[in-house]
Amino acid sequence: MLNKDQKIRFVEAAIKELQSYRTVGVVNLSSVPDRLLQSAKNSMRSEARFIIGRKSLLLRILESNESTKKLASQLSGTSAIILSNEDPFELNAKFKAKSIMLEAKPGQVATSDVEIKGGETSMQPGQAVTDLKSAGIDVQIQKGKVIIASDKVVVKKGDSISLQVAKALHMLGVKPFTAMIAPIAIMSNGIMFGSNALSITKETTLANIYEAFAKALALSFSANIINAYTISSMVSKAYSGAVALGVSANIYANGITDKLIEKAVSQAKALGSAGGGNA
Repeated sequence: MLNKDQKIRFVEAAIKELQSYRTVGVVNLSSVPDRLLQSAKNSMRSEARFIIGRKSLLLRILESNESTKKLASQLSGTSAIILSNEDPFELNAKFKAKSIMLEAKPGQVATSDVEIKGGETSMQPGQAVTDLKSAGIDVQIQKGKVIIASDKVVVKKGDSISLQVAKALHMLGVKPFTAMIAPIAIMSNGIMFGSNALSITKETTLANIYEAFAKALALSFSANIINAYTISSMVSKAYSGAVALGVSANIYANGITDKLIEKAVSQAKALGSAGGGNA
């Protein structure tokens, strides 16, 4: 517990430090395991600095600077201020890469469907079978091995995890929860990025661009809109259409004559075959 003088020195030192970084963020630590926090602090020592303290002290630190005042409203629960010179999106990606999987505890609410995959397990027949069946899992014993008969959603998104299911997930080594340091907001160069914006990645952005381009190209082609991207296909389409029309109308011209000859030969062979059959 800090005394008054220690609190003042803590805030003053943090305010001074704040001015040395171009990226400042706020993260809620309420659901972040201590081992994950310590691991991130150690492994990202050169990339991010954590300022952890009482909410009232963190508020004073953020409100001391015009560029970070907006972040003050994002503080909630047990929080921390993150200082960095990294790009906000790259910093968030690095935090995400440090995420860990956690086992389920009775009473927890599933953030997504929890599914058990069918197949062979490493467990021995016995009490394990009883415990798995009590969790609603279809278990069979084949050649002395415990087999999950089929895929099974044991907990639906939004439902609470029972003691039996939590025990079964632990036995099967299934860890359905992800823990990560997820910034609520990051301020950089006067722009505040919320959690939704920070979740945008280079891969998803490129995928969206490719999809939008493909749809636009298909629409342009079907609407006969000529541009730098459709002109080659449009010329090929027009040429194929012209040749087909020329052959159908028996028009002798470059690119059509050879096809008319092929058509005539084909028809002659057909007539010859028909005549031979009548004979």
